[in-house]
Amino acid sequence: MKKLLIKWQRLINNDQTCPRCKSTEVEIERAYKKLKEALRIFGIKVILEKLEITPSEFNKNSLISNQIFINNKALEEWINAKTGQSPCCDVCGEQDCRTVEFLDKTYETIPETLIIKACLLAAAEILTAKPLPLKFHVEH
Repeated sequence: MKKLLIKWQRLINNDQTCPRCKSTEVEIERAYKKLKEALRIFGIKVILEKLEITPSEFNKNSLISNQIFINNKALEEWINAKTGQSPCCDVCGEQDCRTVEFLDKTYETIPETLIIKACLLAAAEILTAKPLPLKFHVEH
């Protein structure tokens, strides 16, 4: 069975995360459940992996928090979006948090629809990828 890996990482500081990441987690869980059912008929197993970013890692680069990868490619790359940033909350301190800019709209919480869109593009790539033949045979 082919696999589609959704990897999501967010800051965990003293067992807490920011409101953006909490909301994104709800959105990613909804998307995951729908995608898991929908893509099964195409022989694609959807896997959701949640990673924790430490405060030390976050302080080095705050934009790695609330980041989603689909088959090791950033969500923004799949849907031709941009990464932005803006102030967040006490959990994040003075660091700006990641935002996603898509079609002239800025999202602090990554919505289910964008996650599904990116995953469907990845699934289409999986389904259309054809292995190269081991031998080439030309008939005359």
